Amino acid sequence: MNDIAFLLNGTPVTVSGESPTRTLLDWLRDTRGLTGTKEGCNEGDCGACTVMVTDTGGTRALNACILFLPQLHGKAVRTVEGLTGPKGEVHPVQTAMVEKHGSQCGFCTPGFVMSMAAAQKNGATDHDDYLAGNLCRCTGYAPIIRAAEAVANAPVPDWMTENLGALSGDAAPFAPATSDELAEWYESHPDAVLVAGATDVGLWVTKQLRDLPEVAFLHACTDLQEIENVEGGWRVGAGVTIAALRRAMEDPHPAFAELLRRFASEQVRGAATIGGNIANGSPIGDAPPALIAMGARLHLRKGDTRREIALEDFFIDYGKQDRAKGEFVEAVTIPDTAPALACYKLSKRFDQDISAVCGCFNIDLKGSKIESARIAFGGMAGIPKRASAVEAALQGRDWTLATIEAALPAFAKDFTPMTDMRASADYRLETAQNMLLRYFHERSGNPVSVLEVEA
Repeated sequence: MNDIAFLLNGTPVTVSGESPTRTLLDWLRDTRGLTGTKEGCNEGDCGACTVMVTDTGGTRALNACILFLPQLHGKAVRTVEGLTGPKGEVHPVQTAMVEKHGSQCGFCTPGFVMSMAAAQKNGATDHDDYLAGNLCRCTGYAPIIRAAEAVANAPVPDWMTENLGALSGDAAPFAPATSDELAEWYESHPDAVLVAGATDVGLWVTKQLRDLPEVAFLHACTDLQEIENVEGGWRVGAGVTIAALRRAMEDPHPAFAELLRRFASEQVRGAATIGGNIANGSPIGDAPPALIAMGARLHLRKGDTRREIALEDFFIDYGKQDRAKGEFVEAVTIPDTAPALACYKLSKRFDQDISAVCGCFNIDLKGSKIESARIAFGGMAGIPKRASAVEAALQGRDWTLATIEAALPAFAKDFTPMTDMRASADYRLETAQNMLLRYFHERSGNPVSVLEVEA
């Protein structure tokens, strides 16, 4: 295995002999003694382990607890210990947290400070979004938000510039440089685990304590990280992060972009990829219902053989997808227009939570008639699934409330949802029906968003 080389708080470091699934969090605390980065949930939910990672694409706040060391090769990592300057100068966000009384017990504070420093470096002022992945149970968010606002326009300290040119060495271990290299390697190692952002696979290690004997890291496959405008839409590489996809979809598909805003947290969106979100086949992954409602197409590759299928056909049953051994998701094509698309996510928390139900609607009208309908749900079955019976009940009928209400019983034909800790089966079925009613009222010009409706 080649050595792993990266900058740690501005200083080049080389890591040798570590397991490819050793997390950055464990390595920082156990090997380097950098205990300012905290272990909270160890699954990417609480943000106590947040660090800043910089590469040629810019700076991101990421969760160290589900970052594997090989993912850092050629990059720069900055922990809370590295926020101060070479002469002990305090970073502006540290000063602001003190002045605005943003810390009590202090356990979550290093993670908050790192997220705030990343936001400040990137000129981001959407603090509610940027800090949604950092949980605080003592101080409350008001003083923390005030601290973030206070430093939004402050100069970024000059010691926060990373000199990636100081690094050298071979390619990172287990990391093919192109999709061609990946295809050749994966065809001969079909039982290996492919790791893109590790926001899902990371939990296999930290929570399930699984041993992954053979892995390949995809972060070096830059050709899988491209969004290309093609005839009829956008071809989105499997390695495109959720954060990058959200930015790209804001103009053509604002409803989809808004759904992606509620996809986990800034730390997760900056690492998670659209290919991983599709390939893991989760019934509560938020992107597939929207993509299915838009009529997206999936591109798969095994060696030199490529094939294309409708995205909804990829999901066969819980834990089972239409993907052969040695075959991987290469890209997804998103149609260029879906003006009727609306996406509704229902979860116990508005931010940083898993969907109980995610419903996406794309109903085209011709005059007062329903010309076509594509409706897809997550959380209603063992896979992301179209509501075919509901679509049939709407097709060709008048766009009226009576039509919508008459179609509601068809949900029971499409779905037999389960009861779990997030919602009961009856609740899921009723809320799915209510989402169709919401869609009708929204298309009719009535305010329906909890962010807009006032008492």
